[in-house]
Amino acid sequence: MYIVLLGAPGSGKGTQGKIVAERLGLLHLSTGDMFRAAEREGTPLGRLAKEYKDRGQLVPDSITVAMVHEALLEHGLGHGVILDGFPRTLEQARALDAILAGDGRKIDLALYLSVADAVLVERLAQRWQCTNCGTVFGLGNAAETAGTCSRCGGQLSQRSDDRPDVVRERLEVYYRDTLPVVDYYRDRGVLREIDGNRAVTEVTRAICAALEGVLATSA
Repeated sequence: MYIVLLGAPGSGKGTQGKIVAERLGLLHLSTGDMFRAAEREGTPLGRLAKEYKDRGQLVPDSITVAMVHEALLEHGLGHGVILDGFPRTLEQARALDAILAGDGRKIDLALYLSVADAVLVERLAQRWQCTNCGTVFGLGNAAETAGTCSRCGGQLSQRSDDRPDVVRERLEVYYRDTLPVVDYYRDRGVLREIDGNRAVTEVTRAICAALEGVLATSA
């Protein structure tokens, strides 16, 4: 099964992607995680990605598509995947369709996590990340209070792209470049909109209900 997770920065794509991928036994492929790993390793791709992210801009389509294509081939197109943070533009969506079509596959479900702007800004302002392993923590988490990662003991810091000025730019870029992707999948009849303003467990239940509906119709 091939699933796309859509939503603005701070909508909960990463959190829900990990939960649902584990439940279904699918690969959770996050372009954000891939770019951040490249940044930590100091690779040329990581340095390039950081330049764009620090300005609140998207990494060019050609670079992102090539990275995702390579990851899919390495994983094997015959295995299911939850794509988190990709596609972010119509060009990326069309490129993904072409990649999957080459193996006789397609996107089965696109989940759009709809969240109010005020909630997005608040979530991003309160987000902390481990500088060592990349684990993300929200406000009120014990690790965030202590300032150290509960998984590896690394130091926590706020991401440069979560600064208020960059957040505003990221949201502008999202509405301009990524929101049209929602209509792209809606037109193909595979989109399900999820209220992402709710608690994590409630959002997960809504996603699972949408997945069950798709599985039932394809059985």
